[in-house]
Amino acid sequence: MKVWLMETRPQFLILTPICFSLGLAVAFSEGHLNALNALLGLLGSTLAHISVNVLNDYFDYRSGLDLRTRRTPFSGGSGILPAGLLPPWGVYLLGVTSLLLGASIGVYFILTLGWQLIPLIAAAGATIYLYTTHLARWYLGELSAGLGFGPFMVLGAYFTQTGSYSLNALVPSIVPGILVATLLFLNEFPDMEVDREAGRRNLVILLGRRRAARVYVLLILSAYLSAISGILLGFMPWTALLSLFTLPIALKAVRGTLEYFNEVEKLIPALAANVTVVLGTTALMALGIFINPLLVRA
Repeated sequence: MKVWLMETRPQFLILTPICFSLGLAVAFSEGHLNALNALLGLLGSTLAHISVNVLNDYFDYRSGLDLRTRRTPFSGGSGILPAGLLPPWGVYLLGVTSLLLGASIGVYFILTLGWQLIPLIAAAGATIYLYTTHLARWYLGELSAGLGFGPFMVLGAYFTQTGSYSLNALVPSIVPGILVATLLFLNEFPDMEVDREAGRRNLVILLGRRRAARVYVLLILSAYLSAISGILLGFMPWTALLSLFTLPIALKAVRGTLEYFNEVEKLIPALAANVTVVLGTTALMALGIFINPLLVRA
């Protein structure tokens, strides 16, 4: 059971409740709170995240990529299939079953809250299944990851509470969307040569590490500017400025990337700092939006 659990890459699953909570925070700030729907939505989103992790492992193993890649704490897959610890067919079945279970929760919300959720569920499901086999080979991996954990997840969480979509939920979702895209983007640095040999096509391969390091800086900057712009335009309360407290960690990640973009071992602290930026910024933004109505009432 422990091996099956590790196959889901549980250390990365914390990203789901953090991103999901942003949509819940926006709904709560507007006076909506349905605990059952929140729990069901979070379960469905977690199953979707498990599915993309597991299917990614399976398809990378089948292509031979995971047999040649150099694993780091943040990239290179779980290593379970190359080690022969689980049967490939069982891993594939786990990925597909997780996807179907997550989709069934989505169908429940479609039936109870409205058909408007259909495009989001369909797009999310297609992105999950096609991520490794197609999107990551068409220079769309980073974009699909950003959409999945940004607008798709935040708007989905908001919909479970309100039965509708809103710019007030879409605008905050841009921040985790950009940050999760940078998470994948930076984690592609160690695997660039192996990814290219395996037929992957991503932005790091397209740009090369030196130019990609500069693009990483621009992406991080755009995430913080998006947060500030959303606040100034009135789509988020001033308390969302809490998200800016991760700026010092972001600067550490930026410096490390610019200096060690071509040295995998020395780049690992920057990868770690980047993970903290993604999780911390999104969590603090959700907290800021959540506490705003409480402060107003006080």
